[in-house]
Amino acid sequence: MNFELAVEKLKTYCAYQERCHQEVRDKAYKLGLYRNEVENAIIQLIQEDFLNEQRFAEAYVSGKFNIKKWGRVKIKNNLKQKRISDYCIKKGLAEIDEEEYVKTLNYWITRKLEESNEKDEFKRNGKIAAFVIQKGFESGLVWEVLRG
Repeated sequence: MNFELAVEKLKTYCAYQERCHQEVRDKAYKLGLYRNEVENAIIQLIQEDFLNEQRFAEAYVSGKFNIKKWGRVKIKNNLKQKRISDYCIKKGLAEIDEEEYVKTLNYWITRKLEESNEKDEFKRNGKIAAFVIQKGFESGLVWEVLRG
């Protein structure tokens, strides 16, 4: 595939939804571009504003928090797996409203409390904490809310 056609396909790929650099890089290699062509394509996509890592991080954080109700830790770890810079991760996570974050944490705790059949309060809180921490919420905050 020639370079211009590949760049057009990558533009379409990026226009469909926000993408990170690594996703675009992987797609470019699948289209048959060589290393220097891939980097040139990425530079062109950035210059034409098809690719913006900060915008991707903000959209990713918004989606994972508002739709999947993930906590900051899980979101941050997933962004790191996508090789997003610490600066962009910080900017993305700043989009989470603190009040909404605590409401979401309380939502998960309440939901698990209603589902729990455990009579022993210590064991019940341990299971709830483990579940909510697995959802990506900070353990200190989880235990603070559970004890509070």
